[in-house]
Amino acid sequence: MYIFSFEKLKVWQDAIQLSKEVYKITSTFPNDEKFGLVSQMRRATNSIAANLAEGTSRNTNKDKAHFTTIAYSTTMEVLNHIILSKELEFISEENYLELREKIYKISNMLNALRKAQLNN
Repeated sequence: MYIFSFEKLKVWQDAIQLSKEVYKITSTFPNDEKFGLVSQMRRATNSIAANLAEGTSRNTNKDKAHFTTIAYSTTMEVLNHIILSKELEFISEENYLELREKIYKISNMLNALRKAQLNN
């Protein structure tokens, strides 16, 4: 089976894992959040990996970096949703800290990737 370039990116792999964790955690949220916070969190986490995948198909490094920037911005959106989820007591302190650490790692990798794309 052919492996596409985005699938080889550690940051893409980590973003997929984050998305899976967000799906699992949000399945415990109140039913009245199904079309609110749950939907937003799931779409945003999916968007991180999707933007990385889309960006790798672009021809110029500037275009690639643009999609990496979007992925970074979406990562910050996910962090915001996770903070709110903790404040609303939808997630535990432990889950919050674990997710926050993963977001920190992903954001650092995205910054490094963007710098590399712009410097090539």
